[in-house]
Amino acid sequence: MHPDKDIAKDIHDINQIPIIANILNVICQSTGMGFSAVARVTDNKWVTCSLRDDISFGLKPGDELELKTTICDEIRHHQNPVVIDYVDEDPEFKNHHTPLQYGFQSYISIPIIRKDGRFFGTLCAIDPKPRNLKSSETLQMFKLFSDLISFHLNSIEQLDYTQLILEKERELNRLTEETSKKFTDILENKVQVRTKQLEENYNSLKKLNKDLESFAYISSHDLQEPLRKIQTFVSLISQKELNNLSDQGKDYFNRIRNSAERMQILINDLLAYSRTSINERKFEKTNFAITLQQVIEDLKEEIELKKATINIEKMCEGTIIPFQFRQLIYNIFSNSLKFSREGINPIISINCEIIDKENDLGNVEKMCHIKISDNGIGFDQKYGEKIFELFRSLHPKEIYHGTGIGLAIVKKIVENHNGQITANGKLNEGATFDIYLPA
Repeated sequence: MHPDKDIAKDIHDINQIPIIANILNVICQSTGMGFSAVARVTDNKWVTCSLRDDISFGLKPGDELELKTTICDEIRHHQNPVVIDYVDEDPEFKNHHTPLQYGFQSYISIPIIRKDGRFFGTLCAIDPKPRNLKSSETLQMFKLFSDLISFHLNSIEQLDYTQLILEKERELNRLTEETSKKFTDILENKVQVRTKQLEENYNSLKKLNKDLESFAYISSHDLQEPLRKIQTFVSLISQKELNNLSDQGKDYFNRIRNSAERMQILINDLLAYSRTSINERKFEKTNFAITLQQVIEDLKEEIELKKATINIEKMCEGTIIPFQFRQLIYNIFSNSLKFSREGINPIISINCEIIDKENDLGNVEKMCHIKISDNGIGFDQKYGEKIFELFRSLHPKEIYHGTGIGLAIVKKIVENHNGQITANGKLNEGATFDIYLPA
């Protein structure tokens, strides 16, 4: 394909992604930047694919900048983020030709890398005023958005490839149908497999978009900075002014402090959820017994406080993402301790073994089956799927504190391992989680 046609298709593909406009809006709203864009960057071109422009920078989709005048050209080589809060005070960039030419004071740009490692371009933002951009929350937000764009581009590429393959195979089927029924049967089976893979990609994409909406909603309100100020003033009042308050004033003060603590837990859980990105895959062969002992040690105080019993049956080894798998076990154990029945000591049982399990295609494969059960308050089985949804909590928050993110993290980690998880519960009897990971 001609290079210009390639770039035209890239622009078209970016504008086929339905949440691009939302991403650029969230960036401008949460950072205060006046211009944000997705740019296609090659070895000789910088082309605007999609943008939001509140500062009249003057670009529209398809417009080009001279490549050597951009910082994105440097990012194409080193493939690392570049973040500038205040150009005039930045020793590396205060004399750089790009801000001098385009007149901005703040800048952030994150590379967009395709799934196969190819450099696509950048997700960037500029503003003529200094902005506070060098925070972990801002970088994580940009990284999440960059990964999401890459995921969409990969899905579009897979769809194009699948459609091409289907067209070729259908033509081949037409030519050989009269002479080879056996070949046709094999071909139809391959079409069914590819169609199912495409459906699975589509379902994954829908779920990822739903997750993004929840994360972007929190991020766009920039909760971290005002929360830190609230906690600082709460601490000062507690140290110096608490005795000057009336009893009613102290009650109001305690409510403020408790609300701030709950908000901090919510933000921490959201960040934990975003860190389980499906692109962060570093698998290692691990003895599950070691991971289990680490979780028990982490929960030692709560186990002792509730006089809980941990029954460890069979254990096995598996190839996993260690920190994610530890988070998975921790979240389920923590839930079992939290949702224990009053007056009854919690009992948590865990068993792990390698089994033969039939997959969706009817083939038998080796799976690692992890079963975790407890004797807690349980749940109505009609909510067996809903408990894994983000922000879903089945129990009164005034009794059982939490954000409803813990089991959503568990479900996402299992999916990152190409596994399955089911939950079975009975009210006032307990809950059981069955996890199946490829062995």
